[in-house]
Amino acid sequence: MHSSEHIHFPPAARPRGAELASFHLGPCGQDGTRRVCIETAHAEHHHRGANRLLHQRYSWRGYRPVSLPVDAGAAVSEHLPLTASRDGTVIGTLTVGFDSARGLNCEASFSQEVQALRAEGQRLCEFTKLAVQAEQASAQVLAALFHVAFLAARKLHRVDLVLLEVNPRHVRYYQRVLGAEVLCQARNNARVDAPAVLLALPSTHIRRQLDEAVWPERRPAASRSLYAQAFNRAEESAIVARLTARLGQLRAGEHA
Repeated sequence: MHSSEHIHFPPAARPRGAELASFHLGPCGQDGTRRVCIETAHAEHHHRGANRLLHQRYSWRGYRPVSLPVDAGAAVSEHLPLTASRDGTVIGTLTVGFDSARGLNCEASFSQEVQALRAEGQRLCEFTKLAVQAEQASAQVLAALFHVAFLAARKLHRVDLVLLEVNPRHVRYYQRVLGAEVLCQARNNARVDAPAVLLALPSTHIRRQLDEAVWPERRPAASRSLYAQAFNRAEESAIVARLTARLGQLRAGEHA
């Protein structure tokens, strides 16, 4: 995050670590109890914690609950589930769904639109199964998850376009904090039994916003953009290195 005095990255040589980045929510004390870690959700306790949070938050909103894929550890090329945890408790989760032979979840409601994007030659992914614990710093947690997810999509899979399905009442929020574009108006999402709008975020737009956010003088002091809370370029490089190493471990496990 741009308040670099609160950033801590684990040692690069940490063996078999899932941690990709970490930060502190506001001023941190000696014990570091407010340190939040961004990790992959392939370990059982992270997988279980992410599912618990998804069930809590989706049920609270009146949606049909969803869960991470049961084969999350065996299909790295198809999805990358991420968690944000504090004191061992998962407080946020987001899954990057990569385009594959199975397709994307959003095709269940927006098949023609997704197929048209593929026909244009767009490399696609979707950000899905998002849940963040309701608290004062939830935007900071969401910003960190989103940034790591984008790095996985763009740096490791060269994605051109990120797709999101959101409830109609959340559209303006994502337009404001991310600059998302509406691709298709609301249709029913059978998985959660609720209406969903299809949003799109070009990778070029995300990259430009992240680059501009590095320079505080280029953004309003009261900016509500999530990009204003993003990691800087040096931190990005460390995250990408850990992502590359972590995915290498997971892929090796697939073929073990």
